[in-house]
Amino acid sequence: MIDKEFIYGISEIIDYAGVVVIAVGAFLAIIRLLRDLASPDRSREEAYTNVRSFLGRSLLLGLELLVAGDVIKTVAVEPTLQSVSVLALLVIVRTILSISIDIEV
Repeated sequence: MIDKEFIYGISEIIDYAGVVVIAVGAFLAIIRLLRDLASPDRSREEAYTNVRSFLGRSLLLGLELLVAGDVIKTVAVEPTLQSVSVLALLVIVRTILSISIDIEV
């Protein structure tokens, strides 16, 4: 049987990966925005649309990783009614946020 601490460690790694994806995505989006604004071939509106699209995709991927980490943590490590309820609320909030970001992108 797999140790609960090992599974918890995996879920933490997935959580950190989600945070890294969001942070790196935001950093790269800023760099892309500055590059696009400096380019004479792009308008401000086009640069803004491109950066929103890129940042939105980064946020969606990061949120998916964070949800995956929470699911693993709740199901494998702490399968109590309270932790499952908290997970359900987190998944609902993140799903609504993901849908709204997806619509914006």
